[in-house]
Amino acid sequence: MSVDDARQINKAGIDPRGPRMGAAITAVLLIAAILLGPGAGTIVLAVVVASFLLGALRGAQGTWQGLVFAALIKPRLSPPEELEAPEPPQFAQVVGLVITGLGLGLTLLGATWALTVFGVLALVAATLNALTGFCLGCEIYLLLRRWATARA
Repeated sequence: MSVDDARQINKAGIDPRGPRMGAAITAVLLIAAILLGPGAGTIVLAVVVASFLLGALRGAQGTWQGLVFAALIKPRLSPPEELEAPEPPQFAQVVGLVITGLGLGLTLLGATWALTVFGVLALVAATLNALTGFCLGCEIYLLLRRWATARA
């Protein structure tokens, strides 16, 4: 799927199962990073940070996990019952980037505890999304939108 294809999909909405699958992959990577600890775990955490950066820039469907879902999983599924707006999951990618980016940055600066602390925070959110479909970053996005609308 090209970036132009992803933009066209954004206009209609995205399949909510894609971000959930991405969250499951992210959870597995975060578990590996935490268990491996500083050193090899830092490299795995850097992969997670890079994935969140892609998602922050291109939306959840523009990550490598989203592309895997679109190419390998989605063709085997029935169409989704409904599509979701792409903005909340993209904002959730930004939240994930901030949390894991802090963990990676602090770990690289020598605070080895940061990999575990920030990795666990991101792991809780990713696992919640993967297992239940509750996207913490999406909910933060919606709360901020309501707050901004109420202030206007």
